[in-house]
Amino acid sequence: MRPLRWNHLSLLGAGGWGLAAALVFTVTGCTSVSRATADTIRLAFNRPDLTPTPEQVEATPYPQLLLRSPDVSGVLVLGYVDEGRQAWMAGQEAVFYLQSNGLLTGMSATTRSSSVHVEGDDPFRHLATLQGTVKVQRRYDWMPGYRYGVVVAGELRRVGLETVTFPNRTLQLVRYEEKLSGPGISGTNLYWADPQTGFIWKSRQHLAPDQVVEIEQLKPYLPANS
Repeated sequence: MRPLRWNHLSLLGAGGWGLAAALVFTVTGCTSVSRATADTIRLAFNRPDLTPTPEQVEATPYPQLLLRSPDVSGVLVLGYVDEGRQAWMAGQEAVFYLQSNGLLTGMSATTRSSSVHVEGDDPFRHLATLQGTVKVQRRYDWMPGYRYGVVVAGELRRVGLETVTFPNRTLQLVRYEEKLSGPGISGTNLYWADPQTGFIWKSRQHLAPDQVVEIEQLKPYLPANS
């Protein structure tokens, strides 16, 4: 795949983000967002009320998502892609990791880190064809707390079609619910996915006992060969 390269100067909206960013953004097999970009984007964070306008989303040419968590809230930019795993940069605050289908797999920050992976058959790889209820086995690591290899059981089921409105679009998506049960983890993950591809456009996912992350894909990263 040929690298995608942008050099762009963008003002992300008067009265909105109030953020001017000199962006030097490169997507290859594995590369990183520039220090200048990370430092500038950092100014948009810890704003729980932040919701970009359609004009702000469309004015910027790089992949972006809206994220809310206990520690970080704001618009993330894609930092790099490494063998399908996407790293989304919250400036200098944190990095969140997603699979190409939108499933959250971890985060790292100065005060905490966590990771989660599905063991065995991964129903999220073929979410659009899911029928009935399927079992999901997850393994969690998190700190502080130094808990590693925590096994959490999930039950994933399709709920039905819903209309979901994003800052820049409205989509008909299938809602899925995954009930989680395990040491320190108890709750329900929610997903809204494309009925044809299974791509997760919106979600509410547990990363640790006290860390629930909400994600809305504003401009998903679509590889050139997708």
